[in-house]
Amino acid sequence: MTITVLDTYPAMREILRSPQADRPALLKAVLEPAAGMYRHFPGEVDLVAMHRMGSGFPLDRDEQRCREALEALHDADAWRRVERALNDALAVQLAATPDLTVPDITVLIVLGDPGDAHFMGPNLGMTANGSVPGHVFLNFWPFPENLARLEATAVHELNHNLRYGPGAVVWDPATVTVGEQVVSEGLADAFARQLYGDELGHTRIGVPHLRDDAVFAKVVSGLDVTGMRNFTAWVHGDETAVRYGATPVGLPTGAGYAVGNRLVDAYLSTTGRTAAQALLVDSREVVDTALAAR
Repeated sequence: MTITVLDTYPAMREILRSPQADRPALLKAVLEPAAGMYRHFPGEVDLVAMHRMGSGFPLDRDEQRCREALEALHDADAWRRVERALNDALAVQLAATPDLTVPDITVLIVLGDPGDAHFMGPNLGMTANGSVPGHVFLNFWPFPENLARLEATAVHELNHNLRYGPGAVVWDPATVTVGEQVVSEGLADAFARQLYGDELGHTRIGVPHLRDDAVFAKVVSGLDVTGMRNFTAWVHGDETAVRYGATPVGLPTGAGYAVGNRLVDAYLSTTGRTAAQALLVDSREVVDTALAAR
């Protein structure tokens, strides 16, 4: 098993210095080693279009701002810090679950889009995805808060990768519940907090709602909703749902993360388990144990 953090810094620097007409082809070459992230998509995926949809750095504007931001990521030693964090976290996880099957993992780090109001606003300059086993995607704008959380963010996504890895929890897009994703976000944050503490380990978008009982009650009411197409509002909130054409349900940004943390913390407190030990626990068990403890 190997963790490969793609060294995307030199290529992104070249893209941002190249003529605009050359940039799409250069970017495609950067993204191709991580194309397996989209292996469940039907047909051939336009990697450059997916980069744009995912709030990746623009190819036709904001060059100077992006160049400066890219250097900030480089100066923060982002690539090596992420690699060290993932390897350290994997060692902790395997100590807790020695029989876990771990795939080879490819990590793609890209700079975000400063002109994307949703990315820079509600998402606080960070998006990430670790739900496809074998791939971790990290998209940052170098706000100081994000640079401080580089390791914790990477470890959060690693937790998803391992929970849904070979022989682990099965994610069926048609039947999976909101409860599964909410619990998975709570488990991933709990693992990051186990390693880096509460201040850095919490996903930032969920922090404002950690003690909001109305948000908790609303999310709990939707835990049995099925089908991935319905998840955005329940987990990420209404603003993100509207952006991607989903139906709002009356929740703020990061609601599912906040509630997932509360459910998982109650479960861990009741059972005495660590987040690493609870990696593969059934989400229904987490929910039932947590709600019974209230």
